[in-house]
Amino acid sequence: NNLAGHNQVYTALGVLILWVGWFGFNAGSTLTVDNGFFGFVALNTNLAAAAGAISALFISWIVLGKPDVPTMLNGALAGLVAITASCAFVEPWAAVVIGLIAGILTFYSVRFFDKLKIDDPIFAMSVHGTPGIWGTLSTGFFATEELASVGQAGLFYGGGLHQLGVQAMGVAVSGIYAFIISFVILLIIKFVLGGLRVTREEELIGLDMSAHGSYGYPEVFESKEVRLAPRNNKQTISEGY
Repeated sequence: NNLAGHNQVYTALGVLILWVGWFGFNAGSTLTVDNGFFGFVALNTNLAAAAGAISALFISWIVLGKPDVPTMLNGALAGLVAITASCAFVEPWAAVVIGLIAGILTFYSVRFFDKLKIDDPIFAMSVHGTPGIWGTLSTGFFATEELASVGQAGLFYGGGLHQLGVQAMGVAVSGIYAFIISFVILLIIKFVLGGLRVTREEELIGLDMSAHGSYGYPEVFESKEVRLAPRNNKQTISEGY
């Protein structure tokens, strides 16, 4: 079941904070480089994020019939994730393309994992995993000879398949490492603590109640007594939510 966000305004604020923070993440890594390169990397970062938001918004509009705000926000994050690997090595037009593709990928990635019944409630794989793989590979396509201070130019700039192969190897090694380490840690947790997943009953009740004994948002579940002041001053009305 899809878990709707509690407050879309707060969600948008959180994404905007991440968006601004990403300038420190990407462009902040260039402070020891020549003056002006900070701005170039920040520009590429911003373009990819905006392109991801736009493409995700429009693909949700086309498929779902309405422009879905959470999908748009996920598209912005997907664009930021995708441009991280190549932000210093590609031209601004390529950053737009990378972001556009990332926004579309994250939309269909969510539907793909849902279809496979893979439990990914915050869409981590679809917002970080899939766009991250695409963004890492995109360096092997779009890196220019002038900007490739490390490695080689990408496939579209006459560098052949070498850099693309290096990027693909990086994706494979990172994926295998993360899988093995996660599997071992979760296996230990399973045998020592009995696993991480709660019982079906606790899941249906909700962890707010089963683990903490109170609702996180009580106004949604608990009945609320609304007292009116009619002429006889004796009537009360209980309104159930």
